[in-house]
Amino acid sequence: MRAAACGLPYYVGGLIETRDELIVNNPQKYTALMVSDDKAHYYPDSAWFVTKLIADKTTHKLLGVQVLGPGAVDKMVDIAVTGISMGAALEDFDNLDLAYAPPFSTAIHPFVQAVYLLENKLEGKIASITPAEYQAGAAKGCRVVDAAPAPAVHGATFVQLETLNGPVEGLDKDDKLLIVCSKGKRAYFMQNRLRSYGYTNTLVLEGATFFNDVRVETVGAKVSPAEVTRVKALGFLWDKRTPDKFNGRVITRNGKLTAAEQMAVAQAAEKFGSGEVTMTSRLTLEIQGVPFANIEPLREFLLNAGLEMGGTGSKVRPVVSCKGTTCQYGLIDTFDLSQEIHERFYKGYHEVKLPHKFKIAVGGCPNNCVKPDLNDLGVIGQRIPQIQLDKCRGCKVCQIQETCPINVAKMENGKIRIDPETCNHCGRCVGKCPFKAVEDHIDGYRIYIGGRWGKKVAQGRYLDKVFTDRQEVLDVIEKAILLFREQGITGERFADTVARIGFEEVQRQLLDNELLARKQENLAAQKHMKGGATC
Repeated sequence: MRAAACGLPYYVGGLIETRDELIVNNPQKYTALMVSDDKAHYYPDSAWFVTKLIADKTTHKLLGVQVLGPGAVDKMVDIAVTGISMGAALEDFDNLDLAYAPPFSTAIHPFVQAVYLLENKLEGKIASITPAEYQAGAAKGCRVVDAAPAPAVHGATFVQLETLNGPVEGLDKDDKLLIVCSKGKRAYFMQNRLRSYGYTNTLVLEGATFFNDVRVETVGAKVSPAEVTRVKALGFLWDKRTPDKFNGRVITRNGKLTAAEQMAVAQAAEKFGSGEVTMTSRLTLEIQGVPFANIEPLREFLLNAGLEMGGTGSKVRPVVSCKGTTCQYGLIDTFDLSQEIHERFYKGYHEVKLPHKFKIAVGGCPNNCVKPDLNDLGVIGQRIPQIQLDKCRGCKVCQIQETCPINVAKMENGKIRIDPETCNHCGRCVGKCPFKAVEDHIDGYRIYIGGRWGKKVAQGRYLDKVFTDRQEVLDVIEKAILLFREQGITGERFADTVARIGFEEVQRQLLDNELLARKQENLAAQKHMKGGATC
């Protein structure tokens, strides 16, 4: 016997099996897969288990278990280890008085729920197919019946369980029916009810849509509003001209793609879409005309090419930056900084719900090509000239004054003066004096907050401090996101939050560390479950 548990991104996996020959070469092995809650569903940290049990069809002895979930997978495996070590049959688990309290488990333990499912399957009380059998085509020719609370499977026949009190119009009693729901329980209830009304050829898909990609072969069928909303969160926006086609957003690294990645996008557009690709204002690509049935195959195809889709919803959006790294006017490495922001906040905060979308832009200089001051938060490179007055000769034609693009540099009393309140720190004057009066400079970053562009326009206001530490810039960005989540009202933009709280108070909090001290509590709070973003 071998047992193991391993950490996966976001989840934990565990398994235990008896000797290989008892499973691999055992014609009597029987399996069932179940999705269950890991504790009372109303607890904020409640999650799920996907449990697969393997037993001997004749003796009902437990042979193995596989468990996946974000929680106490090891406990599930340990229960199985104990049972297999004692030679337990499924029936031995039925009445185990396992520890229960709502914060820690469900009233009927998730392991025991999976046992009940496999027992019912062995006894013929339910008829189901495993995900592996579904993938192998066991449901071919079946009519898919959607038993979810609201329509969730595009092209399926939706039947409301709560009002199912007799034969269903449009479903013949000898039809081959595959019943699916979100996790499985409603599908089993519906199967029992349909059987009582004379339906003789029904199957339930184990793991339901939670574990399976259920697709119905349809052409031109209208997609339900619930599905439109669901796939929008994946980066697919409905094409209003069609009943079932979408435009899928491909995330770039702030506008950058390798040649191989561009080829993959082109191939995906040809294979799964209309063959056309458009560009968005936030430097993502959109594959046009993707039929609903092609959404998951497209996502998988691009994932294998190292590309992801998304960029929608009330969360941190893909970062945009100018080409300051290579531009003659660039004062900072915009590619590198925006890439770090992308990794830390677009990816790192991807599951964090906010009151509305939160856009970040990085500009290499005050030319503002990507308009950082019209984003929720913007970073602009700065070069602050340092004047050495002892080297200024008061030239009649001053090269510093001539060079200044906003006419801030002025000769006053025979010496050059740059007004620190109006200088935008573009750095154009640095090195232009033949007598080296303006050679030294301080490079840094200016941070704008509260900008927006659209139906309402607000120009962001910069924080008083010019930052010279890149890490401090990243910390201020994180604090701005945390402040928006903590103190923003669901549905409002960050510009509205700043205006409501007051710029001075927001600035005080961004320059302090109180928000970081409350980070874990803030991120754990159940709030902004449906933000204001509509695209």
